Amino acid sequence: MTFIAARRRALFVAALLLALAPQFAAPALAAGALAVGKCGAYGQAFDYPAQEAALAAARKQCKGDCTTVTMNRACAAFAVDMKNPCGAHGYAVAPRISSSLNAATKKCYDFGGKECVIRAWACDAKG
Repeated sequence: MTFIAARRRALFVAALLLALAPQFAAPALAAGALAVGKCGAYGQAFDYPAQEAALAAARKQCKGDCTTVTMNRACAAFAVDMKNPCGAHGYAVAPRISSSLNAATKKCYDFGGKECVIRAWACDAKG
């Protein structure tokens, strides 16, 4: 009889923990954005609960007319030409930071950059 009571008690505790787990779990924050503008202007937002909030935060940080790109469990990078920050630039979003850094730098050179460097980067959640 003691074994059955202990087993019932264990099952009750397990069921109670499963029922309460969602209340104590942290919300999944996996929305991010990168805003890029002229002359090296940028804004970044990562680990936001919703994509719209991340886009708004990135745009708010970026000065001037900026283009936004989203990242969801990924990394984004922004490269500018160090010789002429108002000239060539490139940006990229990729699953890994190394891929986004390389792609952004390559795009900067493809658009005529002479000394392209990373200006900003961010990874969102598990990117």
